[in-house]
Amino acid sequence: MRNILGAVVILLGVSSPVWAEADRVINVTGHGVVETVPDLATMSVGVTREARIAGDALDATSQAMQDIIRRLQTDGIDARDMQTQGLSLQPKWSRPASNGDAAPQIIGFIARNTLSLRVRDLAVLGDILNTVVEDGANTFNGLQFSVADPDAAFAAARADAVRDAVAKAGQLAEAAGVSLGEIQSISESGGRPQPVMMEMASARMADAVPVAQGEVSLSAQVSIVFAIADN
Repeated sequence: MRNILGAVVILLGVSSPVWAEADRVINVTGHGVVETVPDLATMSVGVTREARIAGDALDATSQAMQDIIRRLQTDGIDARDMQTQGLSLQPKWSRPASNGDAAPQIIGFIARNTLSLRVRDLAVLGDILNTVVEDGANTFNGLQFSVADPDAAFAAARADAVRDAVAKAGQLAEAAGVSLGEIQSISESGGRPQPVMMEMASARMADAVPVAQGEVSLSAQVSIVFAIADN
């Protein structure tokens, strides 16, 4: 038993400096943000139609959406930038009688067809919005601006994040009275386009809908572990 205890003491004596050396690090997180002008808009437009017969509601919706797609293709929107996002057909029910005697009845049908659309030429975005409404769209959702090729902006954001982390680590080392050693590890997290506000003013349907594209923010975050150098 005495020999076992002696061995444990020796192991502890050997291990403690190793762990102490491993703990001599400074761990920081750096953030970088790049603001850039968007060159891509994504939106969702839809057609909703009602009819007493289910087939009539579906046919009317399909015809209107077909007209919209054909017009968009004429205006230069590629087929790859249009995708059906949703298609539904639902019954329309009557309201129950106030005395509760009559149960709700199906009095018609509502058909919906939704199209996801990407516009790569933002100069014609207002015209496109006006066009789809003129051709029968009566629902519109989710206009969002982004960057078609964000690699360069993300690279700049990562570089800013690393510089931010190095600066923070230097400040911590100086405040603690130690010297900053070599980088032990770098890892990245986050880094995605942030939501952007869209401004829209009222306009007559005879004119293009005014749209302010503003800027989008692309961010990066890195975690860096620095060793504490021996003085």
